[in-house]
Amino acid sequence: MSGSYSRRPRRGWGARLLRYLFILVALTCLGDYFYLAIDREVYQERENRSFDGRLSEATTTPAGDSARATAVPRTVPNTAAIGRISVPRLGIRAMVDDGVDDDTLSHAVGHLRATAYPGQAGNVAVAGHRDTFFRELRHLEKNDEIDFETRSGNFRYRVESMMIVDPANISVIAPTSEKMLTIVTCYPFNYIGNAPRRFVVHARQTGEYQ
Repeated sequence: MSGSYSRRPRRGWGARLLRYLFILVALTCLGDYFYLAIDREVYQERENRSFDGRLSEATTTPAGDSARATAVPRTVPNTAAIGRISVPRLGIRAMVDDGVDDDTLSHAVGHLRATAYPGQAGNVAVAGHRDTFFRELRHLEKNDEIDFETRSGNFRYRVESMMIVDPANISVIAPTSEKMLTIVTCYPFNYIGNAPRRFVVHARQTGEYQ
């Protein structure tokens, strides 16, 4: 009897169940990733169209009213987009919403409400995820130009410095007397999970453009 058949090792149900569980978790994570990516793209597309429409309406504003509008950038409601930021050389382009809560940062770049608004004297601070809008910042160089379009005017900044700091270092967004822009994102760029450090860009406003 012992030579009439070979005994096959039987895989236990526990091992099979564990394998199926891993597969299910992986598929769920992939589904969540693609859902969030699509949701973010749809939101950005909608906000871009809405923003461009408001800019078109602004061109019909009488000259005197337009001049007053650009002289003092307006504040915005808590949930409103304040503008659009771009780094032309790197192909970065994203709408900027007011606030840096999790929901805002899942859809857009966020503006820290306690800081200045574009065009105002002071430090305009924005933050965004490294794995969505700001991944290409890893290729940023000194003197690169950053554009910030708003309904109150379009402002151009030139990169002066980049640094890597600890998350607790809030001095990088401290108020300034000059018109500055600070961009904050997580670092390292290819880190999986909650990145331990922050990549900070400081840029100075060089003027306005049409």
